[in-house]
Amino acid sequence: MANATEQKWAGRWEQLKGRVKEIWGSLTDDELTRVEGDHDRLVGLIHERSGEAQEKIVERLRNCC
Repeated sequence: MANATEQKWAGRWEQLKGRVKEIWGSLTDDELTRVEGDHDRLVGLIHERSGEAQEKIVERLRNCC
């Protein structure tokens, strides 16, 4: 069952995608399209590309949007 944050992100994907690209500029449009609307896959992608801890990624995403 999706939590409230995940549901919010799924509904506002375009806004989130733009903000994610600002914060983690190395992510491509194609990568973001592949994980579109999927919170866990987005966090995993950012973690893989940036090496940043997943907990920190989740916190930054909560604070940015």
